[in-house]
Amino acid sequence: MCGLIGIMDTSGRCFSGHDIVVGISNMEERGNGLGAGFAVYGCYPQYADCYAFHVMYTRPDSRSQVEAFLREHFTWVHAEEVPHQPVTDLPNPPLIWRYFLQLPDSAHLSFQTKGRVPFDEAECVVDRVMRVNTAGLGAYIYSSGKDVGVFKGVGHPQQIAEYFGLEEYSGYLWTAHTRFPTNTPGWWGGAHPFGLLNWTVVHNGEISSYGTNRRYLEMMGYHCTMQTDTEVIAYAADFLMRRQGLPVEIAVRVMAAPLWDEIARMDPEEQALMRALRQVYGPLLINGPFTVIIARQGEMIGLTDRIRLRPLTAAIHGDRLYLASEEAPIRLICPQPERVWTPVGGEPIIGRLGESPREEAVWCVESSLYTCVS
Repeated sequence: MCGLIGIMDTSGRCFSGHDIVVGISNMEERGNGLGAGFAVYGCYPQYADCYAFHVMYTRPDSRSQVEAFLREHFTWVHAEEVPHQPVTDLPNPPLIWRYFLQLPDSAHLSFQTKGRVPFDEAECVVDRVMRVNTAGLGAYIYSSGKDVGVFKGVGHPQQIAEYFGLEEYSGYLWTAHTRFPTNTPGWWGGAHPFGLLNWTVVHNGEISSYGTNRRYLEMMGYHCTMQTDTEVIAYAADFLMRRQGLPVEIAVRVMAAPLWDEIARMDPEEQALMRALRQVYGPLLINGPFTVIIARQGEMIGLTDRIRLRPLTAAIHGDRLYLASEEAPIRLICPQPERVWTPVGGEPIIGRLGESPREEAVWCVESSLYTCVS
C-alpha cells in the first residue's frame, strides 16, 4: 500500500501545490487516513539563506526550552507558527512552529568537529537537530533544510493540504505521500516525508533491515525518533552522499545493491567496486520491498528495490519529470505526457536542475562506476 508522487520542473520554474495535491489525492485507496504529507523546494525565497526548521511540539510547554536552545546556537532571523486552516476533522493536531535560522560566525567555537577540519556547517546543524529530537521534550525538528519545507500530519492528503493551505505555496520540486501504516504507529511525526537538512524521503514498502540500518547510523551520530522505519533512508542518503561524498549513482548501489549472482556476471572492474561497496557499507543495504522518492535541492531520485516488489512509474513532459506509484495520477495532471515508462528494479530515475528529463533509467552510471574504482 502507500502512495507517493513527485513532480520536478528541471528548468527551475516554480508552480503551485495544486497538481501534487490532485495527483496524490487520486491514490486515496493507497492510504487509510493515518498519515499524509508534502515536501516543497523553493518555497521560502525570502529566507533562502536560512535553515528553515519546522518543529512539532507534542508538549507545547516545551517550546520555551527549545527556543532558548535555538537562540543559543543560531542567529534568529524570524519565527512564527506555521499557518494553518481550521480543519476540524484532523485528530489532535500538535503545535507546529517554523524558525528561520543562520549559524553564527562563532559556531565553530562551540561545536566539536570530531576531527573534521575545516569546520563542517552541515554536521553542526545535524548535531543540533539530533540534540533537540533526543532531549525528551516532546519536540521534533522534522524539516531543517534551506528553502525547503515539509508539511505533514495524520489525515488524508486533501485534509493535510487544506490544513496547511498548500495551494498557496510555490516550488520547483514537490513530493507527496499517503500512508497506510501496518506495523508502526500513525502519528503526526510518523507521517512522510522524513527530512534532514535538504534531504526528504517518501516511501512505500517495508524495511526489514531497519534494525541493522538503524544501529549503523546511530554509530555515525544519527538518532531515529519518529517511530517509523522510513526515517533511516533519509539519514542513509545524508551519510552516503553528503558525508561520504558518493555520487547518487553509486549510493543507490549501496541501498539497492545488485544480487550476488548479478555481481558475479559483471566485468572485473565493476565487480570489484560492487564487492567493495557491499563490504564497506553492507549495513546500509535496504532489505524488503520498497519504492522511494529521495529529493534534495536541485535533484529528485526515484528508486525501487532490486526486484520491484513495489511499483513506480515515470513520465516526462517538457521540463517536467513525474514519478508516482501509478500511471493514473500522472495522466490526471498531465493527460498527454511525452513518455511514460516503468523503471528497472534497483536502477534510479534522476531529475536534475538544468538537465532536460530523459527516459534513460540511469544517467552517467558507467562513468561514475569507473571514476570511483580509480
